[in-house]
Amino acid sequence: MGRRVNYGFEKRQREIKKQKKNEEKAERKRQEARDRTEQQGPDATAEDAPDRD
Repeated sequence: MGRRVNYGFEKRQREIKKQKKNEEKAERKRQEARDRTEQQGPDATAEDAPDRD
């Protein structure tokens, strides 16, 4: 008799893998944004912002 495939388990494993990949991508984007702001300097964001008078 053949083995039964546990589709629920496989689906859950795919979901976990996909979630982990998305978390890594989000962390990488946060790090890149942090690096960009550090390269510009802390005062650069305040100077580039338009006045709201």
